[in-house]
Amino acid sequence: MEAKKIPEVTLNSGKKMPLIGLGTAAHTLPPHAALTSIFIDGFEAGYRHFDTASFYGNEEPLGKAVAKALELGLIKGRDEVFITSKLWCTDTQHDLILPALKTTLQKLGLEYVDLYLIHWPVRLKPGVEFFHMSKEDVLPFDIKGTWEAMEECHRLGLAKSIGVSNFGIKKLNQLLENATILPAVNQVEMSPSWQQGNLREFCKQEGIHVSAWSPLGAYKTLWGSNAVMENPILTKIARTRQKSVAQVALRWIYEQGASAIVKSFNKERMKQNLEIFDWELGQDESQKISQIPQRRMFSGEQFASENGPFKSLEELWDGDP
Repeated sequence: MEAKKIPEVTLNSGKKMPLIGLGTAAHTLPPHAALTSIFIDGFEAGYRHFDTASFYGNEEPLGKAVAKALELGLIKGRDEVFITSKLWCTDTQHDLILPALKTTLQKLGLEYVDLYLIHWPVRLKPGVEFFHMSKEDVLPFDIKGTWEAMEECHRLGLAKSIGVSNFGIKKLNQLLENATILPAVNQVEMSPSWQQGNLREFCKQEGIHVSAWSPLGAYKTLWGSNAVMENPILTKIARTRQKSVAQVALRWIYEQGASAIVKSFNKERMKQNLEIFDWELGQDESQKISQIPQRRMFSGEQFASENGPFKSLEELWDGDP
């Protein structure tokens, strides 16, 4: 599939972003050389948006894949690929943010990222490992100071667009009170089994694009669920349409005006996940999808404690269950 057939959204920064990106997170990362080869498969399948993060530990092999794609002629220039990366929680203090982005750029071997996101509205003690953190490692998060540093990254040209991830409505309102540059994107958990209707409506009113992580429910991963890929409503629609369940879920996200970050390291599935633009769901099918039981997959319970900045999950998620 040609990359030009992947629709783009024009962000409030004026920059265009492909509406499907290849997710790169994996609990157990393949060796770097293997990852670079996988990302080249992504280029060959037609992906031009790649979503990484400092936390994922794969910025370096992705950067090598971009260089290799240029060398192979898969892309003609840097401007043909859209790279998203994210600021990790240990670096969300104001003075750590620009150095963190510079480290990301060094690993990627790039002069800028197309989109830089605050990974979570959370600050952790520097050096803390997420999988070994304690509740005491969560520190108060300074939305105003953090966003000021993000804006500086944008003004310096190191991030063409800036945004957030996992922000609820209350936290977005707090950010918007002092922002001189609006967040271009809010990347959140979104799928047919966690549809984010209220948050999507708020972001639409504020001109913030919503991007879906784990749009397929992170199926068959340590942190995922089968709520999307084994959902009987989606399975029936897929069977009737002669599509995959993944294609139905991704088409639904596209029809909501959101983009999707979909992760597969399998080349055939990479291609299938892009084949969603030449057909559409019927009104009755969309209605059935709207009735799917809703449940958040990733609770974020690691960040909530009665003595910490988030006393409850309700505080973390701004009242959304």
